[in-house]
Amino acid sequence: MPWDNKTPLIQKIARQAHVAFKGLKTAAGGEYRLENQSELLGLVTAVRAADLKIAPRNTGSEAAGPPVSYMHIIETEVFSMGVFLLTAGASIPLHDHPGMNGMLKVLYGKVSVRCFDKLDENLNVSATPPRFQPPLDPSQTGSLRPSLLRSVAEYSETSGPCLLTPEQDNLHQIEAADGPAAFLDILAPPYDPDDGRDCHYYKALQTAAEQVDDNTGGHDQQGGDKKEKKEMWLLEIPQPTDFWCGGESYPGPPVSV
Repeated sequence: MPWDNKTPLIQKIARQAHVAFKGLKTAAGGEYRLENQSELLGLVTAVRAADLKIAPRNTGSEAAGPPVSYMHIIETEVFSMGVFLLTAGASIPLHDHPGMNGMLKVLYGKVSVRCFDKLDENLNVSATPPRFQPPLDPSQTGSLRPSLLRSVAEYSETSGPCLLTPEQDNLHQIEAADGPAAFLDILAPPYDPDDGRDCHYYKALQTAAEQVDDNTGGHDQQGGDKKEKKEMWLLEIPQPTDFWCGGESYPGPPVSV
């Protein structure tokens, strides 16, 4: 709709998300259709807080409420879309999106995102090299997941979206940096525990080799975005007790597909 100036941008995003993600539940690998991805990316890249009638919040205006709030916009069998609002310093713990694709687009503020990939879960812990040995006793190894830390990057409202697929960047931790932040969140298909898409939380563990590297300054610091890939162990944990998410009403234009 190149000449459509009447339809709200968030409505255009919803319609294009439905087109781009339709059929992913049965598509092998759950990958994007490339002819639809570019148009959706362009629309999501352009969205701003004002398009959703959301005003940036000041640190001093935060009440004693939840560290994270969620504004529900729409959910269908194909995708879900909403806005997460983080208070200054708040963090959404490391979690996964099993079998899901997603887009995160900052509306205001700045967020730091750590992205991980799961490695082969059949990896034999006792057969791993010493540098990759988990720092736990054998009784805890059943909850361990070998993983790859792919990147640590910061995103602002002028950045493009942070993308995830079932195979890449599927686990991530999101932290508000330099004050409150908000981001548009699109997941396809939505979470559905009955269909094997439930949220799991994790804790990243340091191995002995990594502790030595940290103490000796062995890791290169690139400044800004850190693109170094690093093998790590993730320990599956219950939802952290210091994390909870409240709900807020969505104030923007109505959305349908």
